[in-house]
Amino acid sequence: MILAKTDWAETHQFERGTAPPFRAFGFRSMNDQSRKKIRARVNRINGQINGIGKMIDDDRYCIEILDQIAAARSALDSLGVELLASHLETCVLGHKDEAHNCAKPHTSEELVEELRATLSRFLK
Repeated sequence: MILAKTDWAETHQFERGTAPPFRAFGFRSMNDQSRKKIRARVNRINGQINGIGKMIDDDRYCIEILDQIAAARSALDSLGVELLASHLETCVLGHKDEAHNCAKPHTSEELVEELRATLSRFLK
């Protein structure tokens, strides 16, 4: 039984209870705008981390260093939220524009478990 209507899926059969790979649904990879935004965040975080290292080398006051560590952690959290939102948009909900090149076949239950495990790691 074919579970998705795309050129790829029309030539492949899937057992009941399993989902075809993301490509079969036409899911796309991260768009260029999201990629640029996320890359800019990563670059800022790299700068923050390098700054922390310089503060340590300069023997700065520990509380100032801890404040910068807190800022870097907050930036990482924001990056994670942005990336998770992009993942949900492109990989879980999907779009018909283009296929994601890292797509793997998952059942609905596997997708939910993947998201649960990811959120669990992210929220620690």
